[in-house]
Amino acid sequence: MAHESIVLLGVNHKKTPLEIREKLALNGYEEPLNRLRSLRGLKEYHLLSTCNRVEVLFACEEPEQMRAEVLDLLFAGRVSQEQLERCIYTHCGSEAVRHLFTVAASLDSMIVGEAQILGQLKEAYRHASELKTAGLILNRLLHKAFSTAKRVRTETRIGASAVSISYAAVELGRKIFGDLNGKRAMLVGAGEMAELAAEHLVGQGIAEVVVVNRTLERAVNLAARFKGRAVGLDELVEQLAETDILISSTGATGLVLHKQDVASIMPLRRNRPLFLIDIAVPRDLDPEINTLDNVYLYDIDDLNNVVEMNREQRDKEAIKARRIVEEETLKFMRWLETMEVTPTIVELHAVAESICRAELDKTLSRLSSLGDKERQAIERMASAITAKMLHHPLHYLKSEHICADRQERIAVVRSLFQLSGENGAADEPAA
Repeated sequence: MAHESIVLLGVNHKKTPLEIREKLALNGYEEPLNRLRSLRGLKEYHLLSTCNRVEVLFACEEPEQMRAEVLDLLFAGRVSQEQLERCIYTHCGSEAVRHLFTVAASLDSMIVGEAQILGQLKEAYRHASELKTAGLILNRLLHKAFSTAKRVRTETRIGASAVSISYAAVELGRKIFGDLNGKRAMLVGAGEMAELAAEHLVGQGIAEVVVVNRTLERAVNLAARFKGRAVGLDELVEQLAETDILISSTGATGLVLHKQDVASIMPLRRNRPLFLIDIAVPRDLDPEINTLDNVYLYDIDDLNNVVEMNREQRDKEAIKARRIVEEETLKFMRWLETMEVTPTIVELHAVAESICRAELDKTLSRLSSLGDKERQAIERMASAITAKMLHHPLHYLKSEHICADRQERIAVVRSLFQLSGENGAADEPAA
């Protein structure tokens, strides 16, 4: 009997530079999935393509041959063979399962614990389902990946700790206000830090984002991304009256906001709390602002301390998460091993019952004087003998054995009982 292996091929941000990943990125899912249909050795397959990784997951009977064919079909000519072999990783069997679960649980992401990868994996699976390229094994495997990720989210706090400066800033805002829904945020500066902070703020339900920048055009462009407003730097103080959270990250060489500026607008705010985060180097905001009532000012050192503490906490949670991944990998491999022996078990039962039935029919046809009760007793006895005879072969198939792996054990049983694999019948013994 042929044995199907699970294989995962991929490149990711850890091993492969961006310029190579860009060349290997797949253009959508439908076209490459349909191209893979031409490889007759693939039983079922699934693709994942994100900015940080491209992975091909498949089940086949000839892993080495299919690895070469899949790589050639999807990536030939995009980069040199030498570059591809240097970047590509290959996982088979339990290693492939473990890697998939690790990815789904966001333990292999650039920011460990981020939730985006699970959504990307589900989206990729939707395409494989629609095109019917995932069969019995991969359907179950991918659903187990989703449930493993859910277990990690539920049983650990892997995603609860901010591990980037921008995210830490937003998390501090949540601690002060409790809930950011309906709050107004102002971004001073329109660089990458401001953009990341805006993404996190919008994700937390912020009502409005106002972008303040020396160059109004850049402020307009960033504000448009988040359906916000753009204003010039000379309107900064005026806008503070309606702001709850301010995140400043300009490239200015001096302070852009002084203590007296903030003090002047606090009466207009009726002393509502104002949360200020300065992630610029050198600082944008006057440190003396922190002496004002109901004003909370944090600088980049404060945030770095939060990030470092959270990183330590996240690393502890990652240990728990990896244990969950290991547990779920073992469970799936047990199911897969059961799937491998099931056809042989079914066939063995069918052969034994067929022999038992044939011998019973011969014997009972010569004992016409027996009543129904006696016939039933003989049939029960024959079935019990068959079951007892099969007990040890079945136990040998199902259990671990130090001298032979599962495939070897399956081959031994099939050879001993001359199982043909055709309609559950054994080969006719020689006369």
